[in-house]
Amino acid sequence: MVDLVVIALLALLIGAIVWGMDKKHGEYGILVPAAVAVVTAMLIWIITVAAGLGYQPGLTWIPWIVSLAGAAAVSVLASLALSSSRAARDTTRRTAILRS
Repeated sequence: MVDLVVIALLALLIGAIVWGMDKKHGEYGILVPAAVAVVTAMLIWIITVAAGLGYQPGLTWIPWIVSLAGAAAVSVLASLALSSSRAARDTTRRTAILRS
C-alpha cells in the first residue's frame, strides 16, 4: 500500500514538471498532466504486479520504473495533444467573436 502512495506522489510530481516545462501550459489546467500521470502510473503498477513482476527477487524494480516511465510518456503526450488542440480551438472562437 505504501508503494502505491509513493508511486502516486512521484507521478504527480512528474505531471507537475511536465506542465511547468510546457510553453503553452496556459491553454489547459495544471492538474491535467498530473492527473493523467497518476492514473497511468496506477494502472501500469496494478497490471505489472498482477502479472507477477513485483515482489519477487530481481524483479521488484520493474513496476517502479515502468509505471513512472509510462506516466511521464503519457503525461507529455496528453500535454502536447491538449495544448495544440486547445490553442487552435481558442483561436477560432476568438476570431468568431471578433467578427461578429
